[in-house]
Parts: sequence; structure tokens; C-alpha cells
Amino acid sequence: MRHRGQSRSSLSIAQQRFMSQSMAAISLEQAMIYYVGVDVGTGSARACIIDNTGNILSLAEKPIQREELKPNYITQSSQEIWQSICHCVKSVVRDSGVPVERIHGIGFDATCSLVVVDDEDKEVGVGPVFANNDQNIVLWMDHRAIAETNEINATNDKCLKYVGGQMSVEMEIPKIKWLKNNLPKEQFDKCKFFDLADYLTFKATNKDTRSFCSTVCKQGLIPIGVEGSKEGWSKDFLNTINLPELVENVFCQDRWPATATAADGTTHSFLSAGEYVGALDEEAAEELGLPVHCVVGSGVIDAYAGWVGTVAAQTDVELPDLAEADRTKKGIDRATGRLAAVAGTSTCHIALSRDPVFVNGVWGPYRDVMAHGFWAAEGGQSCTGALLAHVMSTHPAFTELSHLSDAANISKFDYLNSRLETLVQQRGDRSVVALAKHLYFYGDYHGNRSPIADPSMRAAIIGQSMDNSIDDLAIMYLGACEFIAQQTRQIVEKMCDAGHQISTIFMSGGQCRNGLLMRLLADCTGLPIIIPRYIDAAVVFGSALLGAVASESFNSHHAKSEITRRRKSSLTNLDPSSLPSASGKGPLSQLGKMKPDLPSPYTAPHATSSTSQIAATSGSFPFPVVGESSEAITEEANDSEGPVSFKPTRATSQEGLATRNPPNNGDALWDVMYQMTGGGKVVRPSPEDDPDRVLLNAKYKIFLDMADSQRRYREAIDKVEKAIAK
Repeated sequence: MRHRGQSRSSLSIAQQRFMSQSMAAISLEQAMIYYVGVDVGTGSARACIIDNTGNILSLAEKPIQREELKPNYITQSSQEIWQSICHCVKSVVRDSGVPVERIHGIGFDATCSLVVVDDEDKEVGVGPVFANNDQNIVLWMDHRAIAETNEINATNDKCLKYVGGQMSVEMEIPKIKWLKNNLPKEQFDKCKFFDLADYLTFKATNKDTRSFCSTVCKQGLIPIGVEGSKEGWSKDFLNTINLPELVENVFCQDRWPATATAADGTTHSFLSAGEYVGALDEEAAEELGLPVHCVVGSGVIDAYAGWVGTVAAQTDVELPDLAEADRTKKGIDRATGRLAAVAGTSTCHIALSRDPVFVNGVWGPYRDVMAHGFWAAEGGQSCTGALLAHVMSTHPAFTELSHLSDAANISKFDYLNSRLETLVQQRGDRSVVALAKHLYFYGDYHGNRSPIADPSMRAAIIGQSMDNSIDDLAIMYLGACEFIAQQTRQIVEKMCDAGHQISTIFMSGGQCRNGLLMRLLADCTGLPIIIPRYIDAAVVFGSALLGAVASESFNSHHAKSEITRRRKSSLTNLDPSSLPSASGKGPLSQLGKMKPDLPSPYTAPHATSSTSQIAATSGSFPFPVVGESSEAITEEANDSEGPVSFKPTRATSQEGLATRNPPNNGDALWDVMYQMTGGGKVVRPSPEDDPDRVLLNAKYKIFLDMADSQRRYREAIDKVEKAIAK
């Protein structure tokens, strides 16, 4: 036990885990509850299982395919994704040794990709080969609907105010409009549309319950009371953009009840993150290998699951801003001021606020998506992990890098970081940052999501030579890392200038292991960077927390239900010797013999000499990991953008979008997050007068000028082309 007055944040992760394990041994009934998280990223499906102290017991991953038959037409299969999910869930249950009947909750997150089925829930092909019904998902990164996006944005409808001023080609309504323009009318009229996360909760429960996260963030729904909204979706807007089918079939019935029952007996409602949707459908329970008394929490976009899995972390050193928030704020309000940066192929930046804050080029503000009455904002970079992968794989020295890193038995990033340190010594430069002082790298290869919100933006590099050596690759990689950090600063500054008060950045994803990148992020933004306990698993861990929130909510409000009776039955006659420990090894009866120095899975990133402030810890994995990647280019953190869900052929509940759930729901979410997230490592920014920060500040002005110049050059040439056309 800790001494009175000793803060939880002052304890090591291992000590916290030991305490939680010891407490579990004292209270077996509570310790025997488990939750599953499911995360669907761009390239894989993942699942994890956690105990009710927040320890991951097992993790599984299975690749999923994507098809690109034409440029910008990128599709996936919902059948393949569901089968991959079932495989992963069964794997983590088997590998963890957890008694299946003691799994009480499951949560889902996924990329914002558009799932299309017909009115019998059969898959509908989304093109370019419409006869292939297996490919029924338009992936978030699909950019086919540029013309439709421009047409939508030309309306200047009030709903655009809540998506950063204009819809993105990666959102869902442009994709639906494209399908209307390209599918036969009789086929389009039968289509139902889901955001992928909402589709997964539908598959799991057979309940057509939509999340505020999907409908508000990516679909143009305005919660009741916002901008005078009485219907949620705007009838005028949908008619204006020539989608009257959605008006007729779904969105604009006046004052529907909080939970509506359609003619086929299905119910429809809208929920915030982790709220109770229902118990698993019998068929889904069998496919997943879970009990029917396992309940499902309302799903979220994958980046938002990263927010759930990181921003409540207690840091290894006290940070004044967080300490002040803990003293002056309560519940979910403590999450305000904490920016989650969920990094994978792309990076999403999510912040919560008590009041709406409008930021040009930043999506939102979105009310109720995480907690009732709170507003979320979402910035993002279209390619970060993908950028680093591109810079390395297209350089002539990439093959040499692969051989050298393999020979050294380290990642490509660690090898390049080490190479940069060697170059400092060989060239007599002041620091690693100074090696790229005359390289000006602007990396919007895939357009700009925030804060310019211009899909036409492209990369520009000033200072290249004909050098094809491994050293040139190292410096080009350094330039790409610097670009990611400078653009993060740009996004943070725009958000703060508009009214956000961001004091800390909570990272997640494989990029956290890149010590150089973390140092650049801290020094460019001037903010401390928090690296979570579960680096690679922060997103899927966040989904498991959604399952825990749903389970706690169910326990509070359904004490006399049949599911509760089954749960209690599953907790009787416990045999402690048959149960896994929180580390995944050995029975709980051995907890008293365990030492408080157990390593925590997914611990801190590799330390390099350029990032000495990051404390390295053991990277051991005391539980089975299936398909785990060691590279920071992993897509685990998932790329969150794109469509969201709704089905245009069934009645959907709208009245009470803002009030049907208790106003303290966010506090229940925060309580679970705070108790189960664990500790995080801090990377502090260098002092303001540090030479590297002075240099980065000077290069930031050049970075901004490169972005502005590109747009001015493009505009000038477009004027010339228009004159020529006349």
C-alpha cells in the first residue's frame, strides 16, 4: 500500500500494476471481470482483452485487404473485416486463458469508412466494379468524390460550420452523393449506409443504434438545440445537394422519440462514447466466441478510441497544468486542455472543450460525441506514418538501409536516428537538428487536412542534391520528421488562437517509439509530449474501455435483468487457481508472491542519445501477441477520416439527441479511463533559448511561407490556364 499523500502519478507503472493485482487478489469477484476491445484500422483488425484494472492480457491482429483498381478508388469488404474480428477475438480469449463467461463488455472502433448494404443487409458493390458486391466499403482515404465535395461546399450550409467550414472528400455524404450519381436509381434506393464502427455494433447487437461520434463528426448531423436544430439532419441541406432520398426515408421526421421502433421491430437511437447499446446478439456471440450476457458499448471513430485510451494517463513526473486541472476540475472536464495525437498512417488531433470553439480547417466543434454537453475538435495530418514510409522506400539507399538495420537487429528508424548522431560527430555539427538547417521539407503529399483543408496541396522540397547515399536518406528522413512536428505546431497554434487551451499532447501509435520524432514534436510545439503505457495498443485499449463503460452503465441501470442474473451466476464458485494473473502468467493465487518490478507491456520508446529525456523501460511482452509489427510505420493507430454512418431506409431516432442520457455520462467515461489507463512517460520541450528551438522557430516561418507560396503559385497558374481556355 502507498503511504498517505503519495500520488498515483508518482508510482512507477510496475508499482501501479502490482497494487492493482494485489487488490484483485483481495476482491476476487471484482477481479474476475474482463472486457474486449476491437479496432479496425486501414490495414488490419485487432482485438485485445483487459481485466478491470486496465491490464492487457492478450492481443491479436489480422491483416485486412484493400483494393485500388483505379487511382483514388479504394475499397474493402465488410465480410472480411467481420471474419477477421471474430478470428482476433477468439484468439485473445484463447491465449489469455480468461473464462469466457466472465467477459462482460466489448467496444468497437474503426476507420470512418462507408459500409453499404441493401434493405436485406446484403452487401452492395461500391465500384469501380459494381458487380463485385464483396467490395462494399468505400475506405476513408478514397478520394473519388472530389466533384461532389465541391458541390456540397458551394452550398455554404450552416452544417458546414461544424466541420471546419467545409466538408472533406474523406467524409461520408460526398461518397453517398457519388454513389447516387453512379448507381442505378432502383439499386441506390435500396441502399443503407453505415459508418464502419456503427456497422460493427449493428452486427454485434442487431440494433440500429448510431453513435454521435459517427453522425456528428463525419455526416453533418447537428444535435438538437445546436443552431436551432430540431431534426438533427437538415432537410433543406439534403434537398439542396440532391439527396432527397435521405429526407424521405430517414433524417427529417419531426420530434421522433428518443428510441423509435420501426415497422420491422428494430429500435434506433443515438449514443455518446461507450454508452450501453445492448447485449450481443446470439448469432454474433457465437461468431465472436463470447457470452450473450456480454454487452456492447457505443463505438467511436478509431482516433477517438485513441483519445479514450491515452488522455487520462498519469504521468511519471508532475506537470503543473495537469496538476492544476486535477485540483480545479471534476470528471470529464479534467480532459479539457489535453490534446490526443493518434498517429498511424495519418495522425488525428482531438481536443475536448466545455464550449464550442470554431477553428478554420479543423473539424468540429462536435457536441456530445464523447460526452453529453462537451464539444470535440478534430485536426489532422493526411499522412505521417505513410510519409515516413514513402520517404524511405523511394530513396535509392532504401535497400541499403534495410540490410544495415536488419544486420544491427534494430528498426529502420532507430538505425537512421543512430546514423544522424554519427553524422553530427563526423561533420562537427552542433546537433542532429542542425544537420538539416538548409533542407526545407514540406510534406503534404496527400493533400492537407488541417489547418489549410486543401486536398490539392502537395509536397515541396528545397535543398536536395544528387547525393544518393544512406547519409542523404538519413537527413531526408530528418526533414520529414521535422515537417510532421512543424505542421503539428501549426495545428495547435490555430486551435489555441481560436480559443482552445492546450497544455499537453498525449501521443499514441508506433511513432511514439521514434525518439527523434518525439523530441521534435516537443521542441516545435513547446509542449510536453506524453507517451502512453500501451504505445501500439492505445487505440484497441481505448475500445476495451468503451466495453467497460457500457458494462458499468448496465450494472447501474439493469439490476434485475436476465443478463445481470447470468453475470452473477458466472461469478459464483470461483476457483482462483484457474484464473490468469494481470500479467497473463500464473494464477491469481500467486499474486502475493509477485514483485512490484514487473515490466509493463508496450512500454516507453527506444531511447536515443538525441532523446535522453525519454526514460527507456523494458519492452518485454508477458502475454501472447499475434501479428505484432515492430515498425513505427504500423497502421495500428488507424487513420480516421472519412465517412460516417447512417441508413436511409429506416426510421432513426432524433428527438432528445442532446438529453436522452444522463448528463454525467462523461464522468462515468472519465472514471473508467482514469482508473484503468495507467502511467505515461513525459518528453519535455527544451528551454526556449536552446539553440535547436531557436533554429526550429526560424524554420517554422519558412514552413509557413512554403505552404502559402504553393497556393499562390497554383492560383497564378490557374488564372493563366483559364485565360488560355478563353
